[in-house]
Amino acid sequence: MTDRRVRRGAAALAAALLATGCGGGSTTESSTPKDANVFTNPVVKTDAPDPQAIRVGDTWYLFHTNAGGRNVPVLTSPDLVEWTPAGDALPELPDWADAGKTWAPEAIQLAPDRFVLYYTVADRASGRQCLGRAVASTPLGPYADDSDKPLVCQPDLGGSIDASPFRDTDGSLWLLWKNDGNAIGVDTWLWSQRLSPDGLTLTGPATKLLRQTEPWEGTLIEGPFFHRHDGKLFLFFAANAYDKDTYAEGYAVCEGPTGPCVKAPENPILKSNDVATGPGHASIVEQDGRTWLLYHAWPPGQEGTTDPGRQIWLNELTWTNGTPSVRGPLREVQR
Repeated sequence: MTDRRVRRGAAALAAALLATGCGGGSTTESSTPKDANVFTNPVVKTDAPDPQAIRVGDTWYLFHTNAGGRNVPVLTSPDLVEWTPAGDALPELPDWADAGKTWAPEAIQLAPDRFVLYYTVADRASGRQCLGRAVASTPLGPYADDSDKPLVCQPDLGGSIDASPFRDTDGSLWLLWKNDGNAIGVDTWLWSQRLSPDGLTLTGPATKLLRQTEPWEGTLIEGPFFHRHDGKLFLFFAANAYDKDTYAEGYAVCEGPTGPCVKAPENPILKSNDVATGPGHASIVEQDGRTWLLYHAWPPGQEGTTDPGRQIWLNELTWTNGTPSVRGPLREVQR
């Protein structure tokens, strides 16, 4: 660990945000052990856009958009703070895809020896970004995609990007994504569709959930993912131009995986400040009863660069009377 991150100890998670105080009789679900270790952001200082992580056993596996010559870079960590590069989770692309634009991968574990990775890639036939799926027996991979065409591709709507799998409490599997409308000047919708139990095919109709409607969102919303808390289904999403300081993170509350969904009036809940800009395309990780927002952000004034690029930040997401909030981006020492 570098001198910016104080040494980690035996605790499985060496990370926690100091709880924010709330008055008026509200309750905030957070507790920080007195012996917790501390850290400072960013937890990954190199270019690692669109992060998503899953825990298998005692190890966290993080996947992000292509960088460093890898289609799907994967990193491992025991604690969400100290990350070690672990190769390319998807070293070979299917025959229908071209390399160079493999974006926003997300993995889900469906059985002890079955993992499915959903990813955005350049579809040769349509010339658009489309969605693929690949399977592995271990979280590190290598994942293999044996398909002969994309899982989802909406060329007339600009293409399809930012796939996110979700297993609901009833066991059903769902896939979220965005049509890449801003690529052709049309609306960007967040979509939901049910997945087959093996995670490889879509069933039933696709449903439109949300599109860009608010001033802070600019011309697009993207990077969707579902998260249930106390039975309520939350849809988190990023909005605005990814390479600008106006990029930010918000959420909506949905009646179910097919909606309807209502955006939160307090959006955005994570936006630029003096330590990091353009925070967004987040994912959620949970440990020891606490919820964490894992997201990328630029160093101020370096939006759109690749060195250091979009670094990975970690802040606690607290729940006050069932409403999520995050104090961040936060660079000060956290526990």
